[in-house]
Amino acid sequence: MASTESRIMLLDTASLYFRAYFGMPANLTAPDGTPTNAVRGLLDFITRLVRDYQPTQLAACWDDDWRPEFRVAAIPSYKAHRVAESPSPSGVTEEVPDDLAPQVPIIEDVLAAVGIARIGAPGFEADDVIATLAERADGPVRIVTGDRDLFQLVDDDRRIAVLYTAAKGVGRAELVDEAWLTARYDIPARLYGDFAALRGDPSDGLPGVKGIGERTAAKLVREYGDLAAIRAAAADPDSSMAAGVRTKINSSTEYLDLVPDVVLAVRTVPLPTDIDMSLPRVPRDESALAALATRWGLDTVVSRLTAVLAKVHG
Repeated sequence: MASTESRIMLLDTASLYFRAYFGMPANLTAPDGTPTNAVRGLLDFITRLVRDYQPTQLAACWDDDWRPEFRVAAIPSYKAHRVAESPSPSGVTEEVPDDLAPQVPIIEDVLAAVGIARIGAPGFEADDVIATLAERADGPVRIVTGDRDLFQLVDDDRRIAVLYTAAKGVGRAELVDEAWLTARYDIPARLYGDFAALRGDPSDGLPGVKGIGERTAAKLVREYGDLAAIRAAAADPDSSMAAGVRTKINSSTEYLDLVPDVVLAVRTVPLPTDIDMSLPRVPRDESALAALATRWGLDTVVSRLTAVLAKVHG
C-alpha cells in the first residue's frame, strides 16, 4: 500500500526566480516583447522538482516584506545595499533588475492559475514563512533555496532538510542535512544560526563580530555552544577562551544583543491554519492558465508543468 504521509516542499521563491533570471537567456520574451526568462526558468524549476521529488504539498513562499522593520531596527545595515535608489512612494523597495520586475506579477498570476499555493505574511520574509510552515509540518520537509540562511532549519529528527541550489542548480541540488553541515562547517546543525551570527554575511549586510571569521566562529560553537554560552565564556576570566577572541566577543556586546532577531527565522508567523498546499492534479483555472500561456508565450513550459502534475498524481 502506498504511503499516505505528506511530503512537503517549500520554495524560497525569490531565490529561485532570481536564479532563473540570471541563468536563462535574456532574449526569452513574450509576443509583446516582455522579458519572460525568469518566469520560464522558475516554472521549469518547479516542474523538475515535482518530477524528481514528488511532493504531496507544495508552497511558493513569498517575501511580503523583503526587509522587515524589526530586523532593520535591530541592525540598520541589514540588506541596506539592496535598497533601490528611487524607492516607491509607499516605502523602501528592493533593487531588482529592470527586466525582472515586470516578470514577478506574471509569476504570481501563473502560480494562482495552476493552483500552487503562494504564501506570504505582512511584515515577514519568505524565510520566516518557511520556518513557520516547517515547524507545523506533519511529514518530511524539503526546503528549496539558494541561500544559506535556511540551513538553520535543518533537523534530522523532524526530517527537515534543504535542497541547496546555489552551487549546482535545481537539477543537482545538494541535500543539506545534519551530516552535510557537520562535514562542511564541523558544527551541529542546531547551532548554524549562532555560527552565522558570529561569522556575519556581507550579502545581507550583517557585519558579524569583527575579527571572527568562519573558522573561529565554528570553533567557538563547537567548544561552547550557542551565543549565550559563548558570551558567558567570554565574560568568565577562568574560561579557556583565548584572550584575543575574548576581547572581540566582549567588544561586540551591542551587536550580539541584537543579531539573533535578525539572523534567526521567525517560526511563529501568524499564518492561517487552513492553508491548502496540496499539489494540484489539474490547473485550478484552466482557462486563465491557457490565456496567460498564450499572452506571455509560455505554452511549452506550462504544458511541461501540467503534464508532470498529472503524472505525479497518476
